[in-house]
Amino acid sequence: MPRLLADLTPLRVSPAYRRLWIGNSLSAIGTQLTLVAVSLEVFHLTGSSLAVGMLGLFALVPLVVAGLYGGAVADHVDRRKLALGSSSVLWLTTVLIAAHAWLGIESVWVLYTLVAVHSGASGINQPTRGAIIPALVGTKLLPAANALNMMTFSVAMMVGPLVAGVLVAGVGYAWTYSVDVVTFLAALYAVWRLPALPPQRDPEAPERPRRVGWRSVVEGFTFLSSRPNLRMTFLADIVAMATAFPRALLPAIGAVVGSSVLGGGEAAVGILLAAMALGAFLTGLFSGPLTRIVRHGVAVYASILGWGLSVAGFGVVVLLASRAAAAGVDPGPYLWPAAGCLALAGCADSVSSVFRNTILQTATPDHLRGRLQGVFIVVVAGGPRVGEMLTGGAAELLTEPVTLIAGGLLCVLGVSALMRWQPGFLRYDARHPVP
Repeated sequence: MPRLLADLTPLRVSPAYRRLWIGNSLSAIGTQLTLVAVSLEVFHLTGSSLAVGMLGLFALVPLVVAGLYGGAVADHVDRRKLALGSSSVLWLTTVLIAAHAWLGIESVWVLYTLVAVHSGASGINQPTRGAIIPALVGTKLLPAANALNMMTFSVAMMVGPLVAGVLVAGVGYAWTYSVDVVTFLAALYAVWRLPALPPQRDPEAPERPRRVGWRSVVEGFTFLSSRPNLRMTFLADIVAMATAFPRALLPAIGAVVGSSVLGGGEAAVGILLAAMALGAFLTGLFSGPLTRIVRHGVAVYASILGWGLSVAGFGVVVLLASRAAAAGVDPGPYLWPAAGCLALAGCADSVSSVFRNTILQTATPDHLRGRLQGVFIVVVAGGPRVGEMLTGGAAELLTEPVTLIAGGLLCVLGVSALMRWQPGFLRYDARHPVP
């Protein structure tokens, strides 16, 4: 059993990583509280789902811009200082969101603005932290560290929305935001305790420019374009998310499979979302075997195949539920097989994320690590948004079950075509990382 459970070695050998992991674990739940509570407050103020959807736009654009530029900055300055500065902005923004609620201002545009600032600071903070981890634990322990980070994220995704709903209903928005204000102090303290972390110098560049411009961002993309294994980590994830990301279809599906469960479709949607997060959590909890895998390219390919097949299986279950409903049979029992398919999908996506991030962190030179972490954040944030748009549009023509089945199979075909186009990725060996 110990060989199956998560490898805790990074927490034992690196006090700095241990403080950072504990701080991130607490703050991640608080961040989810705020994100869910803000969407609930916007809907409370406007009664409009479109207004809630606009939060995604206000969050995505700053995240993309700041993620790319912030990664470049992280390659030119002390990463500890940059992480501390961006973390301070994140905390202050949360304080202002809480103050907005305590003062009873009730302005949607103030919330939009604060969410945009928060997202921009996150776009700088996330790639900086991603570039810091290898310096804290070393390359050998990166799979274990990434699995622990994924476990934290999945717990936050499960617990955060549930607790946010309870707190908003019980004590209101102001107290809910205040929880995030307090828990984020743990992450702020952990970053403050980090040692100085200047990036390594590029041996081919004797002088680092005093100002960081967009030319540095372009240098990162130029490097990425000539490194097939690193490029494949992004392309494979884009294919998986663009073809088979099911979240936009869940409200319509919940109305079918949840018709007799816990009072209706809303509860069913919550169960389905929680199932994906549960799959990711269980992957992190039983991630011991992942740390002993060295064929990371094969692991990425296999996990994305698993993602596509799980989504296609989810579509088959939804199709059977739809036919049962049309025949006058209660489709409620189909909820649990559907949740099982999404749990498997969450597991597969988590495995893919662990190995893609590990490849990125180990095969990228330190002086470029921040920039490529910035690209990673943009892909991780933007890919699901593209997937929601494509699957939502396809469902209007094909229906939700057919869209899921076709998308899952298209994911399998698409990632297989990528591996045929770039077979060297399947030979990637963590013992000899080649970008």
